[in-house]
Amino acid sequence: MKQINNVIICGLGAIGTIYAVKFSQTKNINIKILADSKRIEKYKNNPTIFNGKEYKFDFITPDKSDFTADLIIIATKNSGLKEALSQIKNFVSKDTIILSLLNGINSEEEVAKAYGRDKILYSYYIGHTSTRIGRNIIHDGVFKTVFGEKENITKSQKVKLVQQLFDRAKIPYEIPCDMQYSMWWKFLVNVGYNQASAVLNASYGDFQQYEKVNSFAINLMKEAQLIAKAQGVKNTETLIPEILNVIKTMLPETKTSMLQDIEAKRQTEVDIFAGCISRLGKKYNIKTPYNDICYEIISAIDEKNSK
Repeated sequence: MKQINNVIICGLGAIGTIYAVKFSQTKNINIKILADSKRIEKYKNNPTIFNGKEYKFDFITPDKSDFTADLIIIATKNSGLKEALSQIKNFVSKDTIILSLLNGINSEEEVAKAYGRDKILYSYYIGHTSTRIGRNIIHDGVFKTVFGEKENITKSQKVKLVQQLFDRAKIPYEIPCDMQYSMWWKFLVNVGYNQASAVLNASYGDFQQYEKVNSFAINLMKEAQLIAKAQGVKNTETLIPEILNVIKTMLPETKTSMLQDIEAKRQTEVDIFAGCISRLGKKYNIKTPYNDICYEIISAIDEKNSK
């Protein structure tokens, strides 16, 4: 493969839409949104409005077999990963690269089980939170894609191809030397601030302004930090200080995606955050009281919102 031209995106939520818009604005990129017929009809009847502009994307259904993807980006919720892995089957070739932008630290392993580790690059999205009301999405453009092999002292051919694509599409990115550390950095952000915001109904401004509000997020992250160290992640002592510096830069009026999910009565991803930390805590004999109670509280909110 000389360059990436054919791209499929699974998931047209707040994050998936950012990439769909970027690719649709770039010459010589054939971008398709993968969805079933029912969802496509829904999207066509209620098109995506991104920063005030309507977008009508090119869709493809899972049963098609006349399109081979150079790159597949999975940007669903974790609850949709299993379905996404089933739906991309017809579009994966020996050279296809798969990026999973899902939250948590396990989705790459699931993709590797289904299609082989040679297809995967580790990746995640980091940036200012989008505000989503129905199909209306507002985002200020501050984001980047962090991606790469587990170690990137030298760049693999897959990494170079994605890098070239992102340069063409003007998608900001970072290729860290230690991707495992970087993945856990993002995971701690979600474990701490997503969950604390959900429990405390707190915006980023609240974390910046109130010491006890911010301390609650820090205590959640400290438990995850201990587990990261137990799993062999290097330099874990720098994780939380680096995160605190980033939180100071967030727009005060914005809210985490988990708090937005709760307000919209969507089911949260608490199981891959607090649930994961609690399970790993038992495995390594590390106490996780903050995550344990967050799991109970947010799960109860999810149950109430599901009715």
